[in-house]
Amino acid sequence: MSTPTVDAVTLEVARNRFAAVAEEMGTVLRRTAYSPNIKERIDCSAAIFVPSGEMLAQAEHIPVHLGSMPASVQAVLDAFGDRLDGDTQYAVNDPFAGGTHLNDLTLVRPVMLDGELIGFVANRAHHADVGGDAPGSMPADATDIAQEGHRVAPVPAVLDGAWLDDFVDPFLAATRTPEERLGDLSAQLGANEVGAARFLELARAMGPRGFQALADAVLDYGERRMRAALAALPAGTYTFTDHMEGRDGLIPIVATLELDGGELHADLSGSAPQVAANFNAVQAVTRSCLYYAVRVATDPSIPANGGCYRPLTLTTTPGTIVDATPPAAVAAGNVETSQRIADVLLGALAPAAPERIPAASQGTMNNILIGSERTAYYETVAGGQGARPDRPGQSGLQTGMTNTKNTPIESLEAHYPFTVRRTTLWDSGGDGRFRGGDGIERELEFREPATVSLIGERRVTQPWGLAGGRPGASGEDWLLPRGGGRERLPGKVTFDVEPGDRLLVRTPGGGGWGDPD
Repeated sequence: MSTPTVDAVTLEVARNRFAAVAEEMGTVLRRTAYSPNIKERIDCSAAIFVPSGEMLAQAEHIPVHLGSMPASVQAVLDAFGDRLDGDTQYAVNDPFAGGTHLNDLTLVRPVMLDGELIGFVANRAHHADVGGDAPGSMPADATDIAQEGHRVAPVPAVLDGAWLDDFVDPFLAATRTPEERLGDLSAQLGANEVGAARFLELARAMGPRGFQALADAVLDYGERRMRAALAALPAGTYTFTDHMEGRDGLIPIVATLELDGGELHADLSGSAPQVAANFNAVQAVTRSCLYYAVRVATDPSIPANGGCYRPLTLTTTPGTIVDATPPAAVAAGNVETSQRIADVLLGALAPAAPERIPAASQGTMNNILIGSERTAYYETVAGGQGARPDRPGQSGLQTGMTNTKNTPIESLEAHYPFTVRRTTLWDSGGDGRFRGGDGIERELEFREPATVSLIGERRVTQPWGLAGGRPGASGEDWLLPRGGGRERLPGKVTFDVEPGDRLLVRTPGGGGWGDPD
């Protein structure tokens, strides 16, 4: 490893200037987006990359987006290589070619200076509907990716600021909400244009050689920090197993971690084969979970870039629930299996970093999708955070691989044909020396007929406690028909509702930390 000679002050200024480009991209994307899912919930992420495709800097957005985004940039590099054009933006959502699930569309823009590639800017946004068998594109009964919507392999999407018909026409034709999709796509396009302009400003101000030297120094600094943090953890082999909840029983995810001299190897090859359901995760998702868990166990102040991930290696077996292969359905692999993979990795790391690892948080994103042939609503509902070694868990917030907000009720009711009757906390945190956070109880009433999909976990199992702490409560989902009565729903289900029907969702609490006695 050859590190340019850069003093500490210059290095820190450069690191923050690079990160500021990604932060500004995210701000532009959120403030110009059309859908509540992006402008209110902030279900989007942005980052910048060096010419090799290694991440140079990211905004503090969504872990499952950011850890997997390098795979999208690499897919564009693999597909177009030396044919990359600085006037073109490239789109991809194919989980088996650089994506994660079909809702998350990534736009990648090469940045050229005097005809030479100096890097990439990229952003990812969750589109609330991309076609498929049910509104929201996450049908709970999907067994094949074709049921989940429109698939985009790496393809030129924008040329000289204008959408290319070969990309945009089939994308809009597939969705139930084309106007909203075009508005969000345009926000993504604009965010990349701003990012590219800022990237070029930095490169011109620093000079091409100075810019490259500082980029290399920032990446090498991230690597040094991560190696030092890993070396401070006790060497050894650490294992942990947790489970996904399938229709016919529990499905194991198994992690074995080897820590040795500033490096960490994660082996998840013993996890279950992929299933005939939609919660298979592609390897890019699993890799993003590894990055997240190691940052929790070490030092979150380490710069989040490709350098800090160099000491980490991953082994998976293709065709398993953590490394799905076509034509597996994968919509919930990104949102649900990612949470469980993170739980498993944190559970394995807990003996090595007992002063840093919390008890299990809710371990699910509690996905709610409601729509018709003209509307599509998507939201993830927050829950309880696991208690930490020195304090209780927080209540009613997103944890783990997501980092989104809630849709404000005023916005939700203005955009969609249902009413929020109640949102409150419920007593669901696990007891302990420090108590786990509580989940949320939310009740919706429908004003029009709709199709509803629920995709959730921890409805059978409970978020585990640590150091003698008790587990958090499992989540619950109930249909309250307009005629009276109540029906307990499975954690993963698609069904139709009528005006006057109500949906009650209770999200899991976090596990407790330490013996409560």
